[in-house]
Amino acid sequence: MKRVLITGAAGFLGSHLCERFLKEGMYVIAMDNLITGDMRNIEHLMPNPNFEFNHHDVTKYVHVPGELDYIMHFASPASPIDYLKIPIQTLKVGAMGTHNLLGLARVKKARFIIASTSEVYGDPLVHPQTEDYWGHVNPIGPRGCYDEAKRYQEAITMAYHRYHDLETRIVRIFNTYGPRMRLNDGRVLPAFIGQALRGEDITVFGDGSQTRSFCYVDDLVEGIYRLLLSDYALPVNIGNPSEITIGEFAEEIIKLTGTDQKVVYKPLPQDDPKQRQPDITKAKEILGWEPKVSRQEGLQITYDYFRNLPKDRLYEETNHRGFEGFSHVK
Repeated sequence: MKRVLITGAAGFLGSHLCERFLKEGMYVIAMDNLITGDMRNIEHLMPNPNFEFNHHDVTKYVHVPGELDYIMHFASPASPIDYLKIPIQTLKVGAMGTHNLLGLARVKKARFIIASTSEVYGDPLVHPQTEDYWGHVNPIGPRGCYDEAKRYQEAITMAYHRYHDLETRIVRIFNTYGPRMRLNDGRVLPAFIGQALRGEDITVFGDGSQTRSFCYVDDLVEGIYRLLLSDYALPVNIGNPSEITIGEFAEEIIKLTGTDQKVVYKPLPQDDPKQRQPDITKAKEILGWEPKVSRQEGLQITYDYFRNLPKDRLYEETNHRGFEGFSHVK
């Protein structure tokens, strides 16, 4: 039985990866320090004899007994609210955490994959973004703690690949959504849905002309799985190239939720990217991958998930607003 270590396992994406690799017949060792992860995301996996959880901070020495075939480093705050609140921890998990896990991969002779991000492109001057674009990033801006942590991750991963001949993979993840996101994590989609559930006006930062491309989590996990098992060591974009403006997306959410609130506009945060659209030519050619789930289908699944959460969980995830605000919750 193949054995895989997944860091950030109690997070949104990490929990979906745990499910997928268990379904593939692997033994999953989940690791998380729970600084942003939530045990409720993986509690349904605990009875599985091929699943174990380790509460550990990967910025400290990482020890895993026995053999490892794969190490998937997905531990990092990934939302603006989180990494702006804990910038030093974000930098440490990108630098020290990645170094520790690369060392573990070398000792175990395990294949290593890191979760990089479209944020390595910064506020891009090239559109759509291709993997050979080096980016337009402000290293000392408020988002620099996340952007530069991810760029460093890529650099040290490639150094281990070239110097130690370690098998490594780099996935550049574009905006992803689906069940188990946190409504209060500051990203566009959960923020809009949370406001709709509470009957509040939808807040758009900027004039709404900036764009995003949203990929449903099942599609993303499939792309990551194929990349891990491939022979390709350079970065690969995984995301949905279906681009939409934030203003149009706000209207889609209002239509989806059947609410009648207005869209209100606020100033754009510093260094917020104006455009996000992946060029997925490499993913198509090398992995035979492209997204299958339409935005309409994925949004419906995601909205239904949030709408059916217990009210106490919604209360907790939306900065402790009162229960009475959730007028659209079952």
